[in-house]
Amino acid sequence: EEKNGVKTLYISGPFLVAETKNRNGRMYKTDTLAKEVNRYNEEYVTKNRAFGELGHPDSPSINLDRVSHLITSLKQEGNQWIGKAKILETPMGQLVKTMIQGGVNLGVSSRGSGNVSESSGQVADFEIVTVDVVAQPSAPNAYPVAIYEGLLNMRGGHKVLDVAREANGNAKVQKYLKEE
Repeated sequence: EEKNGVKTLYISGPFLVAETKNRNGRMYKTDTLAKEVNRYNEEYVTKNRAFGELGHPDSPSINLDRVSHLITSLKQEGNQWIGKAKILETPMGQLVKTMIQGGVNLGVSSRGSGNVSESSGQVADFEIVTVDVVAQPSAPNAYPVAIYEGLLNMRGGHKVLDVAREANGNAKVQKYLKEE
């Protein structure tokens, strides 16, 4: 999207992962996340209230002076929830944008509360506060790609994002995307 000469930057990719122990030793059951993401989508995402921050504060509160992005969608694909977030024109959003444009591979990490089993690390009664942009995500492969909205248009009969997802390390496809 380009509005008044400003391109809108989004990040898109795995935001939440179930049934896999993360770097923090926690694991979320698929049904637990599904129920909570449905609530979060209804109460926050659909109402343009799903703010995320740069960094991962200890507090469950959203600090408006640290907001960097707005989560615009969260959809389940198997045991992952693929998210999309608009990088905002806030001071923290500008930092995210500058880092991405500089080649930094940023990740995302959920922030919430729940009861963690000491023995298994399984989280019950999980409540999502948000998904933040971080340097080191706890969930495996929670490194979304940065896209400008205009790149979602059709090129050569394929959506660029779909081609990128299918690439999964395929050098020929990645070379094609770089050339395009």
